[in-house]
Amino acid sequence: MDPSRRTVLTTALYSATLAVPNFTEADETLDRLEHQAAGRTVRIGPGDVAVVRSMTDKIADILDELGGAHARPMAAAFIVNSVASYLRADGTDTVKNDMRAAASDLVYLTGWMAMYEKAHGLGQRYYRQALGLAKAGGDEVTYCRTLRGMALQAANLNHANKALDLADSAAEAAPKAGPRLQAFLRGQQAHGAALVGDKGLAFTRLSETETALSKADNRRDAVGGYDQAAYQFHVSSVLYALGDVPGSIEAMKASNRARPSVEKQGNAHANGLLAQRQLEVGHLEVACATWHEFLDDYASLSSARADEHFGIMRRRIHPHLGNPRARELNERARELSRQKAAA
Repeated sequence: MDPSRRTVLTTALYSATLAVPNFTEADETLDRLEHQAAGRTVRIGPGDVAVVRSMTDKIADILDELGGAHARPMAAAFIVNSVASYLRADGTDTVKNDMRAAASDLVYLTGWMAMYEKAHGLGQRYYRQALGLAKAGGDEVTYCRTLRGMALQAANLNHANKALDLADSAAEAAPKAGPRLQAFLRGQQAHGAALVGDKGLAFTRLSETETALSKADNRRDAVGGYDQAAYQFHVSSVLYALGDVPGSIEAMKASNRARPSVEKQGNAHANGLLAQRQLEVGHLEVACATWHEFLDDYASLSSARADEHFGIMRRRIHPHLGNPRARELNERARELSRQKAAA
């Protein structure tokens, strides 16, 4: 399939009623994979699995630095032109399962990018494929991580109950999770609980998140990692959902301090949210300063989510153009808009 056709696929609609199978249940995605694998003519080995893992890491780096609009077409092309043939190839059972697990990681990442770029129907399809691949490869970690991604997507689309159900499903599917993955999943459960208004459960889950993260090593995973920046982002999300806007602002600042500067897409998203909340509590000039930091990253990003933040910024500051800081920000935004249009 020509990767340029991805624009057609984004018209698929997100389904909030889609059932999510347990890890041990049969799945139609697995059946399709086994059917497609019939008549293999190519044999794969550990080196081919390593290629998929390496490409996934490199695409994750490009995502952080340049944005999903650059990284996702690369991932989609690699899946279509290389990974699909690997999945149809012959090999030992161990290598075939390792390939399915590696492919599930890449497909999960591609689904996350589609979700982040607001192509929600397409993102949901990738997530479902990642679940099938993870089950086929016996990869419970990516299975749980994918369910957590689906929970985040549901939260972004204001499906609060579904977000909590998916977060709980992710945690239930990982009974032997290590401390970092446990923190990753508990943090999403905390956000889901906050979205449905269960303050007590939300703070209990946050406490569990902090405890689990304190037991994790210092490894930074390219895909699905969880660290202090991610934890504080969850704290901010929980507090905001529960109506504590000042508290959410302080937690987002803590998240920004912990996040590496090379993660431009994450920085842009966090600063976009932070500035909106600072303006919400009446701190116009502080919000303008944060939006300048957002623009520092936005200038080199290609991302629908960043574009959305840019549009929100321009609308929010328009009533305040009598303020010199707001006018300065508006002029910079106008110039940057012209530069991006000409590029």
